[in-house]
Amino acid sequence: MDKNAVAEYFNSLAHDWDSSLIRNEHAIKIILDYAGIKSGVSVLDVACGTGVLVGDYLKRGAAKVVGVDISANMIDKAKAKFPFKEVTFLCADIESVTFDEKFDCCVVYNALPHFADAKVLVRSLKENLKQGARLTIAHGMSKKEIDGMHKGSAKHVSVGLIDENELAQIMSEYFNVDKVVSDDEKYIVSATKK
Repeated sequence: MDKNAVAEYFNSLAHDWDSSLIRNEHAIKIILDYAGIKSGVSVLDVACGTGVLVGDYLKRGAAKVVGVDISANMIDKAKAKFPFKEVTFLCADIESVTFDEKFDCCVVYNALPHFADAKVLVRSLKENLKQGARLTIAHGMSKKEIDGMHKGSAKHVSVGLIDENELAQIMSEYFNVDKVVSDDEKYIVSATKK
């Protein structure tokens, strides 16, 4: 999958992304609970888009949020929505970014199919997390719904959502996986760094 094509695709959608969002509040609450989002934590939000979950992190008391996305237009929208000192956004390829600081929590929300290789993604994310930090890869829809969405206009910038147990196996090289859920409203694999 061509990363430039992914960036261009999301750049073209950024202008009205928020108006087309579907939020399952029940699923998001469970995802954030599993992700360990609570008062005082630092959060790395991968493929943050327009900052879809940033408000949720802040409501839970996150001390610092860093959102990273490959789409410059998505990042511009996010910056306009959250001009706060505890929030930073970076337009970059997360698989090639290493931060000076390490994070308590990392969330990849509604984005996994846009990464060509889950192994490469997980390996790069572990470098930016503290010992014992939590990585959560999740979707606020079922695997069937996600795969259906990506068969349309996004098929050239996405791969199928891998089986949750396969993802858990990939993550287990660097993380202790303790949450694996795939049902009719959500998909979650969550783990702590070894």
